[in-house]
Amino acid sequence: MTMTEDGFGRKIEPFRRELLAYCYRMLGSAHDAEDLVQDTYLRAWRAREQYDDTRSSLRTWLYRIATNVCLTALEVRGSRPLPSGLVGPSDPLGPLVPGEHAWLQPLPDSLLDVSDPAGAVIDRSSLRLAFVAALQHLSARQRGALILRDVLSFSASETAAILGTTVVSVNSSLQRARTRVGEAEVQQDRVSEPAAAEQRAWVERYMRAFELADVEGLKRLLTEDVLMEMPPMLNWFIGRGSYGLFMDWVFAAAGTDWLLQEVTANGGQPGFAAYQRVAGGYQLHTLQVFTVTAEGISRNSVFQDAEVFAAFGLATRLDSAGQGRPE
Repeated sequence: MTMTEDGFGRKIEPFRRELLAYCYRMLGSAHDAEDLVQDTYLRAWRAREQYDDTRSSLRTWLYRIATNVCLTALEVRGSRPLPSGLVGPSDPLGPLVPGEHAWLQPLPDSLLDVSDPAGAVIDRSSLRLAFVAALQHLSARQRGALILRDVLSFSASETAAILGTTVVSVNSSLQRARTRVGEAEVQQDRVSEPAAAEQRAWVERYMRAFELADVEGLKRLLTEDVLMEMPPMLNWFIGRGSYGLFMDWVFAAAGTDWLLQEVTANGGQPGFAAYQRVAGGYQLHTLQVFTVTAEGISRNSVFQDAEVFAAFGLATRLDSAGQGRPE
């Protein structure tokens, strides 16, 4: 393929957001995904004269580069689980126990620009935290096979070329990956997910109850088997009753004066950043991302991680009027 340097750049730029989503699914970190996409584009630029459009599409070629980058990174960085996939459930009133792990992180929707029609190629349901968390329990190549085949709809032969293996190996990895992920359960979560406006309405009601420290009001918005987890703590628990006990403790320990800012993550999951009242204003406390079903909020993933806060562009402090303040 012969083209100018500017022409090559224009050709590959439209794939940037879908490659970011791919690298995020593979690595489970927005920060890592951005770095790996940059590496992918740098490698593609350096190898641009080697691309042969008679052998593969430009998209397939870029995915092969991105996959190699991701597989190399996973050899060093490993998987990023959530506590619910790592240890057993906790006592909601037990001590908080930090875990020494690299945890799955949420992906800010601002990085995907979900309002951009060009982003329609991204399967948002496959960015949901529960699905990406399930991917973390697969080997790197199983993860790649599942995403490339079932999410991105590459053929078995294209997937084999991207992974640098055989069709037989791809099919074997895919079968094991589907079994491990429990595809039927994840698919059911997608089916029961209401429209984005309805999901946001559930969370806005939750936010109002949170600002009032109304634990009973919070509980009425939850499904009976709601799950809460809060990396970097290993603690997690299931059930409306346990959730309520924990929130009673939160408001007793951290006070009842909070400011909340809406966020969206992982292809449309609603959430908010919670700022706790401190001397002179409000301090960023947690970022919370919700899974919402037609029956209510079924999962709250609570993050307390400076890297996550930075990825979402959150101010670390707010004044009493809710305006960002420098440290």
